[in-house]
Amino acid sequence: MQEVAAVETADAIAEALRSCATGDQSAMATLYDLTSAKVYGLALRVLRNPAHAEEVTQEIYVEAWQRSDTFQPGRGSALSWLLTITHRRAVDRVRSAEASARRDQAYGADDPAASPVDPADQAVATIEAERVRGALTSLTDTQRQAVELAYYDGLTHREVAHALDVPLGTAKARIRDGLIRLRSALGGD
Repeated sequence: MQEVAAVETADAIAEALRSCATGDQSAMATLYDLTSAKVYGLALRVLRNPAHAEEVTQEIYVEAWQRSDTFQPGRGSALSWLLTITHRRAVDRVRSAEASARRDQAYGADDPAASPVDPADQAVATIEAERVRGALTSLTDTQRQAVELAYYDGLTHREVAHALDVPLGTAKARIRDGLIRLRSALGGD
């Protein structure tokens, strides 16, 4: 008895979809009545958001109306056709939301307007930078070169040694001695 009802429902869904292809609006209402619970349920399982699932469900029926003529009964049931479209659309929505979140996150991190600079902080930073530049003049040329390569250019100790054409230990010593002298010049302990 249940098998007969399932076959009749499947036939009714296929007939409604075929009628939609001819522009029969009442067939669309029938298709919606027969399938909306399953379409919405699948969308909700994928999206986990009732509002998004409702939007996707609405989009599915618009697409079903527009593309009903592409349904091929020999390739599967009408319900499977609808659910395949639903699943794909819901997965696309999830991917789109994730990509949008990544873009927003990246944009927020790179956007200088997202984190405004306090003028007082900027003034203090400028004064500190001037103090450091002045203190750099108290270093020997070799110490200043090593410190600038390491801290302004971001080179590793090994890269500083290579750039200055000195042994690694010498580069480390110049950087260390330069930092000690800078700390002293800046009034540090």
